Amino acid sequence: MASVSRLQDARRLVIKVGSALVVGEAGAADRAWLAAFAADAAHLRGRGQQVLVVSSGAVAIGRRRLGLTRRALTLAEKQAAAAAGQSALMRAWEEAFEPHGLRVAQVLLTRDDTEVRRRWLNARATVDTLLSLGVIPVVNENDTVVTEEIRYGDNDRLAARVAQMIGADALVLLSDVDGLYTADPRNDPTARHLPRISRLTREIEAMAGGANAGAGVGTGGMTTKLAAARIAQSAGCATIITLGRRPSPLAALEAGARATVIEPSVTPAAAYKAWIAGSLAPAGALTVDAGAATALKRGKSLLAAGVCGVEGRFDKGDAVLVRDEAGHEIARGLVRYEAADAERICGLRSDAIEGALGYTSGPMIHADDLAPAAAHPEETGA
Repeated sequence: MASVSRLQDARRLVIKVGSALVVGEAGAADRAWLAAFAADAAHLRGRGQQVLVVSSGAVAIGRRRLGLTRRALTLAEKQAAAAAGQSALMRAWEEAFEPHGLRVAQVLLTRDDTEVRRRWLNARATVDTLLSLGVIPVVNENDTVVTEEIRYGDNDRLAARVAQMIGADALVLLSDVDGLYTADPRNDPTARHLPRISRLTREIEAMAGGANAGAGVGTGGMTTKLAAARIAQSAGCATIITLGRRPSPLAALEAGARATVIEPSVTPAAAYKAWIAGSLAPAGALTVDAGAATALKRGKSLLAAGVCGVEGRFDKGDAVLVRDEAGHEIARGLVRYEAADAERICGLRSDAIEGALGYTSGPMIHADDLAPAAAHPEETGA
């Protein structure tokens, strides 16, 4: 089955868990469900897969703790509830993973953290480091400080942006239904389940209907899940929508439980390189020597030692052109230093950067953030 292979073959997984799963009927964390989920995730980690969890539930738990249960909340009350509930939510996640010897780490994001390139780079570096250390990041929207103008409002889209940011191979959305149907199966007994979708057409999106009114404490529905899947698809990430309200939902998925898989159109790496190459306006340029130019063509990172010229006024995270000494564009990439600092470290060895700047962000442009330019006519014989 497509869902089984996508789950098992993914090197890096993002799993979104909604409030309706995390929070029990009494308004506290559902520790039994969390324990079963943690056992599932530990199984994935045990075979070498990296797992990141996007978890709702802070506001729902905080409402109960603050006694805000009888009416709709204002934005300020939601933020207060998030502040009161987030610590309890993280404690529940820690206790769930502790028996498996796994550590968790809280990561709170706003929309700007996944859309402003400088903050995006910082967030990605933090998450990459956590994953490399064997930690399971637990991500949530930073509801305590976010405003209506810069908030996601649902964690489906946040999960898709996080999957895009870290180059995940699969995004698992645990829902209150076992995938997408041609109509709402709770209202239409003739609705047909769709196990695999290769293209998100208007007809497919129309099947999602409106927001899920029966979700109780959640804010999303199938419409937001398909919106998230579109983001993931463009980033080369498969999306799996399956039923979360059952014991061990990931184990059930591996055993062949019903799900909908929305296939990506490209690989995560190819999607990311294409985004750098074609979607970002360069804010400056770096000129590199012959040795660096050769190294870049072999897929290496651009080190400060190979840079011999800096043009433009760019910030960390901006896209820049990379040119050889003849002025030919050989690549584009996301630079890890602002222009003034880049000028100060031109030609320096990596071990001398911290002495010159007081900090280091690694190479001038990491290989993962470089997209090679198309070959020049003289190189192709055209």
